[in-house]
Amino acid sequence: MFRSFVALALLGLAGLFACLYYSQYFIWRDCFNEMGRCHDAETGVVYHEQAGAAWLLLVILTLGVALFLAWRSIKR
Repeated sequence: MFRSFVALALLGLAGLFACLYYSQYFIWRDCFNEMGRCHDAETGVVYHEQAGAAWLLLVILTLGVALFLAWRSIKR
């Protein structure tokens, strides 16, 4: 029971990280210059290309652990 709750919570966290990956990197992937930065003139925010790798890594890790825990709880 506890393992499935943790798996569900991690699945929600993976979804949150995926939304952050989309909003911080994926929308702006064509805007980055040679230094890996993108400046949004409307909001004044500078987006960094390295943020994409960090958010995607968090998505993959949390999704992997959530799927593993779900598989283990189904197996029992």
